[in-house]
Amino acid sequence: MGRKFEVRKVAMAKTAGAKTKVYSRYGKEIYVIAKSGGPDPDANLQLRRLIEKAKKDQVPSHVIDKAIEKAVGGAGEDFVPMRYEGFGPGGCMVIVDCLSDNANRTITDVRNCFTKTNCKIGAQGSSAFMFDHLAIFSFKGDDDEVVLEPLMEADVDVSDVEVEDGTVTVFVPHTEFFKCKTALNDAFPDLEIEVEEITWVPQDSKDISEEDMPMYEKFMDMLNDCDDVQNVYHNANV
Repeated sequence: MGRKFEVRKVAMAKTAGAKTKVYSRYGKEIYVIAKSGGPDPDANLQLRRLIEKAKKDQVPSHVIDKAIEKAVGGAGEDFVPMRYEGFGPGGCMVIVDCLSDNANRTITDVRNCFTKTNCKIGAQGSSAFMFDHLAIFSFKGDDDEVVLEPLMEADVDVSDVEVEDGTVTVFVPHTEFFKCKTALNDAFPDLEIEVEEITWVPQDSKDISEEDMPMYEKFMDMLNDCDDVQNVYHNANV
């Protein structure tokens, strides 16, 4: 079907400080989802997905448990999801997802990342229309038809399936995440899914020139350093 998949998100360095930041971001998101949808992963499917993802990213159990306990206790901050869009170095399109308990602080921090790197923050929808909000499953394999058949039988709305370098990647609308995962597990009980996430996949890519690279790296580093920023999606080809 021809949709080449690359994870175009800000990659964090494997340092102690970066790991602490990853733990903090997972803890905040788990807290929000457990507080809004309930602390039981069996009943709160969104929480279950996030816990599984956190464990794959080697987030310690005590970080997960503490976030859920905090949500059960009802104490703590009221985080609100916020999304900002704009244009980064070299004209790439950017989506910045945040969780914040202080909207003024968050917009100031994010806007500074744009303005201090000669970039432009845009209105809502200015970049998102060039991305697809998809659930993605990636695992070892070499036959898309073998994978596609049980998904179709389970009435999964498949957007795309690709095979590249011994890896099968399945794309479905983000609302079909659990339906697709259940169908894959039922059809292939021993399947080891290497990537399973909901993300923004760019419809097209923008090459970043060597001249723009220093500013691009500074821009991404600044966003990554913002405490309220959870994820950054872009269509830059670096």
